[in-house]
Amino acid sequence: MQATPSTWKLLIQAGWAGNPRLKILCGGEALARDLASQLIERGASVWNVYGPTETTVWSTAARVRGGQAPITIGRPIANTQMFILDEQRQPVPIGVAGELYIGGEGLARGYLNRPDLTREKFVAHPFRPDERLYRTGDMARYLPNGEIECLGRIDHQVKLRGFRIELGEIEAALRAIPGIREAVVTVTEIGNDDKRLSAYLVAAEHDQPPINELRNRLRERLPEYMIPAFFMTVDALPLTPNGKVDRRALPRPEPQSVDHSSSFTPPRTAMERLLADIWKEALSVDRIGLEDNFFDLGGHSLLTV
Repeated sequence: MQATPSTWKLLIQAGWAGNPRLKILCGGEALARDLASQLIERGASVWNVYGPTETTVWSTAARVRGGQAPITIGRPIANTQMFILDEQRQPVPIGVAGELYIGGEGLARGYLNRPDLTREKFVAHPFRPDERLYRTGDMARYLPNGEIECLGRIDHQVKLRGFRIELGEIEAALRAIPGIREAVVTVTEIGNDDKRLSAYLVAAEHDQPPINELRNRLRERLPEYMIPAFFMTVDALPLTPNGKVDRRALPRPEPQSVDHSSSFTPPRTAMERLLADIWKEALSVDRIGLEDNFFDLGGHSLLTV
């Protein structure tokens, strides 16, 4: 049986006990280690399969074993070639990230009635005349054993206040925190030239840590500029019809989803109230207490000005 990781999660949450004869195929999204471990316990074998629709449809496969090693997308299947190239479409060394390109018999001819998109995505093969490669838009790298590790979407890399950020790295750090079952991070535009990171969380067994604890746990693994300004808990992540996470359907963060101090002390003097009003306007939050931290509420050096 093949399904997306999001669909396998739903099946497990519904109480599915598994089948010892079942070969489980996961594809369409990144396969998290905790989900893989649960699936390994429920079936005969678990395989991580990778490939975009334009390569009809799987291009690599890897059997997933137990343990804590990174889950790879494996090696190309028969009649398929994979290349990891830099911006000049030259091969990158082992361990260096680049864009993943696919060649071989599985390639589609292009997009129907979209010659512009076909030219953009189906490019000339830099090493084999008269052949083409498909640009996946995925970042990847070769591991020393020859397998390919997928590092996330290029369009999930964002530039925020001069820093290049991989959203998947923040999501992985959040999922590693006990009490968090699922996590998605997006960029929210608050006002002109003011963009902030928003984290959407699905708690495990209603046992999600408080926001200030989440923030402190993230600081152990990530630099300050990668700490989300907003944290929202949702019952479930919205899915597209084919079972992938629908980022566009996520709700807009509300002011109360920022990290207020656990003990709220309201402003007392005229000067404190004036400063609080300025912070409310600058940070787009509903209340400001004396113990609140400007940066924990989504502030940053450019907003200070």
